[in-house]
Amino acid sequence: MELLTRLHPVREALRARRRALHRLRVLSPAPREADALVALAEAAAVPVQPCAGADLGRGLPPGVKPQGFVLEAGELPVLDLASLLALGTAGHRCVVALDGVEDPQNLGAIARVAHAAGATGLVLTDRRSAPLSPAVSRASAGAIEHLPVARVANLARALERMKAAGSWVLAAEPSAERDLFALEDRFWQGDLVLVLGAEGAGIRPGLAHHLDTPISIPMAGAVASLNVSAAAAVILYEWVRRGRGRPA
Repeated sequence: MELLTRLHPVREALRARRRALHRLRVLSPAPREADALVALAEAAAVPVQPCAGADLGRGLPPGVKPQGFVLEAGELPVLDLASLLALGTAGHRCVVALDGVEDPQNLGAIARVAHAAGATGLVLTDRRSAPLSPAVSRASAGAIEHLPVARVANLARALERMKAAGSWVLAAEPSAERDLFALEDRFWQGDLVLVLGAEGAGIRPGLAHHLDTPISIPMAGAVASLNVSAAAAVILYEWVRRGRGRPA
């Protein structure tokens, strides 16, 4: 059982219906946003339970406040790689592959921007990756409830499989010689895999020869790099700007 809190994660879980949905607890007297959530719950045949303040937050981890709503739900579904690669429109797919991103806040922020930019989904590793926890749903403002996710045992093999299927494989690396904004058009033609590494560490050296090219984001200030979720946003919206993220 997972307990989702706050308006956006609860609303998006009820809208997406990708999880098992067991019960919606609502603070009594109800907040003003409750009517819309109760309507979504009823449409999904999810029982609604009015709760006093003490009962509303029952079972939540220390420091997590319900803010008026708690949704009792199952885990998010996880796909295999083949199922993820079958989604979307050929030639316009973009998969974001994460190498060692273990912070749920970063994972959630990346999921939010990936979903907003129209990415096909995320590829996470079985190890050295944050679980798809309620914290990730909160950090993504509920976007992870809609974004398909696959897990793989070996990211290097997964990248080779995606390359063999016709995807370009790019990775964000602050020291890369190729400038994102000067990248040749050929790299934006067809499906794309964007590899992002852990904060501070980047991608593992062993993945380098599985890439088509590393790319860097030009930095005018004194800092050497962006937060991984900010880097994801810059690169994904360059993909959109080049027109490859919008199917004809």
